[in-house]
Amino acid sequence: MKAVVGLGNPGLRYANTRHNLGFWVVDLLSRRWGIPLSRHKFASKMGDGRVFAEQVVLLKPQTFMNRSGAAVADLVNFYQLDLTDLIVVYDDLDLAPGLIRVRASGSAGGHKGMADIIAHLKSNEFPRVRIGIGAPPEPLGAADYVLQGIGEADTKILEEACHRAADAVELWLKEDVLAAMNQFNQRQSNGI
Repeated sequence: MKAVVGLGNPGLRYANTRHNLGFWVVDLLSRRWGIPLSRHKFASKMGDGRVFAEQVVLLKPQTFMNRSGAAVADLVNFYQLDLTDLIVVYDDLDLAPGLIRVRASGSAGGHKGMADIIAHLKSNEFPRVRIGIGAPPEPLGAADYVLQGIGEADTKILEEACHRAADAVELWLKEDVLAAMNQFNQRQSNGI
């Protein structure tokens, strides 16, 4: 079994914010794979089904970003998942807008949702897909930036990035994290 977790904040207020890109990717995969997120388990919206002959769980924790760890740990413990069978998708201030990076493991890099997951799992040895949102413009602070609505031009860039992130998750599922890293960690031809 594999699990795809997208990070974000619940509710309409946060739906169109940079901090919800992980949710955007899980919603895309839900539509692509015909897996409705209709169950409520692990304090999350959840769906499961078969994809590429693999049993897959999609998860959107509803605990707010900075408390995502308990939901992810409950999922991992319930299904007794190896951490290599878990992939987490989230926004990243340190990457340029629209750039994506796949990693097999690593630190939270200042992302509080990831820090909470790492603390609850007692490990950072799990794959992740980071979606670049860029640094906040002066004088905006990081918290205000990630939670503000996204303008039309930025929405287009980030939607395209979310489609690439969903493609990266699919390649991870079909092959492995190394294949996804090799294909998606290269600079995009459009300069992103």
